[in-house]
Amino acid sequence: MRGFWGKQSQVAKIDLYMRVTLYVLPWLISVGALTPLTEEVGRDPGAVALARALLALCVAQCAVAMHTIHHSLAHYIDGAPAPWCSAAVALALGGVSVGLVVALQATGEIGDGTVMIQILPYTLLPTAMSTFMLSTLRRLALGTVVAAALIAGALAASGAGAGLAAGGVVIVVFVWLFALATTRSSAWFMAVIRELDLSRDVSARLAVAEERLRFGRDMHDVMGRNLAVIALKSELAVQLARRGRPEAADQMAEVQRIAQESQREVREVVRGYRAADLPAELEGARGVLSAAGIDCLMDRGPGDELPAGVQSALGWVVREATTNVLRHGDARTCTVRLAAEGGRAVLVVENDGAGEVSAAGTPGSGLAGLRERLSAVGGTLRAGPAGDGRFRLTAEVPLVREVLR
Repeated sequence: MRGFWGKQSQVAKIDLYMRVTLYVLPWLISVGALTPLTEEVGRDPGAVALARALLALCVAQCAVAMHTIHHSLAHYIDGAPAPWCSAAVALALGGVSVGLVVALQATGEIGDGTVMIQILPYTLLPTAMSTFMLSTLRRLALGTVVAAALIAGALAASGAGAGLAAGGVVIVVFVWLFALATTRSSAWFMAVIRELDLSRDVSARLAVAEERLRFGRDMHDVMGRNLAVIALKSELAVQLARRGRPEAADQMAEVQRIAQESQREVREVVRGYRAADLPAELEGARGVLSAAGIDCLMDRGPGDELPAGVQSALGWVVREATTNVLRHGDARTCTVRLAAEGGRAVLVVENDGAGEVSAAGTPGSGLAGLRERLSAVGGTLRAGPAGDGRFRLTAEVPLVREVLR
């Protein structure tokens, strides 16, 4: 169970907790409260039979409530078809339960009306929880008024006094408020959590798409002009060669030089050796994480005073770490700390909600690419779990080596 629970995201944990609570609540309240009733009705066989029937009916109500609540949540959150049939069954069982309570009160075996008033909410609760996600609040309020009037009329017809009839109305209103505060509010809370999770997923996808667009722009800037020049000079070389002009060789030599330069620039783009602005990357990380609903705590330290090469290397670390926080785990907070300690620039990115994360990247992975970039400036990278479901990435770059170079 611990392994199953640990593998779930925060949203899945909340969803499971709320569902189990709603499923179990009718059993704990209604069945738990009505079970001692069979021992309190005296020795009258008719009263004992009514009490046992009421308890059996309550068990059936709770079973129907579990089924109806499950499908009602799917209707309220995901837009699935409403379980009208099971809701109608729940309403019918609730009506029969109220009838049994009134009949039991008429036998005179459960004392005065106070006991009946105590029993009534436990018979109404499963029905209320079964139906409170299937309609608007206005219709639910109207239905509650109708139910209160019917129960008050039934109590009056059974010979109960005006005080008991008024107590029945109060009980119906209380059950309405209780179901509203538990069932309806829980469904609303789960729907909001689901929407926030979807929004964060969209933000993560947008961040990845933005990175791909940036790479595409870099490739276009590097290769677009060079390929156009290569095409023009190749065409010129062909025309000169057809005319027997010696300048054709010079043009082809220029084409070769431009092609070699393009290869070098493409390697720089792919390997990430083009400069990355560390302050801009830090601000971008703060904005993207905040947009994804992640609380970002940032200590920039002497970021603007670091050498250009160190800033470029650490800028790529910030970009890759931000992407990993968005795409992996279920982070709620992320801390970014930048400091200069003992002749080294140290960048720490730590987030919660990491789950089971592999600290050792595979060849070609983002972490492996970061290690290659940092090794070019004598830096190191450590990444792995930091305990309590947290993941920490630490990049260190020597400042002395950068200054000497």
